[in-house]
Amino acid sequence: MAYFDAFNGDADGISSLVQLRLTHPLDSVLVTGTKRDIRLVERVAASAGDSVTVLDVSLAANREPIERLIARGAIVEYFDHHYAGDGPLPAQLVAHIDTSPGVCTGMLVDRHLAGRQRIWAVVAAFGDNLIDEAFELAASLPLLSGALDALKDLGDCMTYNSYSDRIEDALVRPDELARTLVRCADPLRFVAADAAYAAIDEARRRDLALARQARPADVLPGALVYVLPNAPWTRRVRGIFGNEIANAHPRLAHAVLTMRDDGAYEVSVRAPRARPLGADALCRGFGNGGGRAAAAGIDRLPPLQYREFVDCLGRAYPAA
Repeated sequence: MAYFDAFNGDADGISSLVQLRLTHPLDSVLVTGTKRDIRLVERVAASAGDSVTVLDVSLAANREPIERLIARGAIVEYFDHHYAGDGPLPAQLVAHIDTSPGVCTGMLVDRHLAGRQRIWAVVAAFGDNLIDEAFELAASLPLLSGALDALKDLGDCMTYNSYSDRIEDALVRPDELARTLVRCADPLRFVAADAAYAAIDEARRRDLALARQARPADVLPGALVYVLPNAPWTRRVRGIFGNEIANAHPRLAHAVLTMRDDGAYEVSVRAPRARPLGADALCRGFGNGGGRAAAAGIDRLPPLQYREFVDCLGRAYPAA
């Protein structure tokens, strides 16, 4: 029997995996990638009797390969908080799916494990900018002064490290980072003593300082739009830069667009923190978009559709 773990390479996906493997250690094949590398299940070479765990990637983007694995006789367990697509779930899938705005995959794993590795669920929630939820989870933990700040920084660093659509932009490959964190077990020890964390954190702070110099390309009654250039630092920083904007303007939606090599845009959309709904539906309207209700994205927006997108953003989120 072989084991496969397919997981998103961001803070939520990795923290979910760490919770499971600290509680149930096993030697598995890791299948992961960047934040937007979500069609992971098609890369899982499982056979009859093998076990596959999928974490923090949309079932809507992986439905066909999941059905093939189940038909082949593999055992598949799925934890996720993204849009799962229409229709019933695939037969025999062991599913833990909750698309509520205030939930991340790490919180679903925390429920499943009855809080046995809750500190990692706190990291996951911080990484997905679920600040209030992270504090609620942390309230049950015996944390010393300063620990919450360290856990938040770790969540931001893990998300920052994976956010580009190019694996070569990551400072530490997500699979390597996941293995390191499982070995370390304690997120606070990793923050305090690991050179990899120090390198990611230094780059994150530098890139955030650059992003903060940007001014909105469009200011709407209920939303802001930022356009960043095509560079490794912008591809990495756009997620945590978006978190900053969302936290600074909780009643506004916003979009962060980064230029692609082909002249099109890659788009990240956040619903207002005060009303975390509708981002996924907005992005699905542009063909290759998707995500969750509070935060979603579009992989490729042609330049000629920029104004259409801005108009749709404005209609989805009128003045608060």
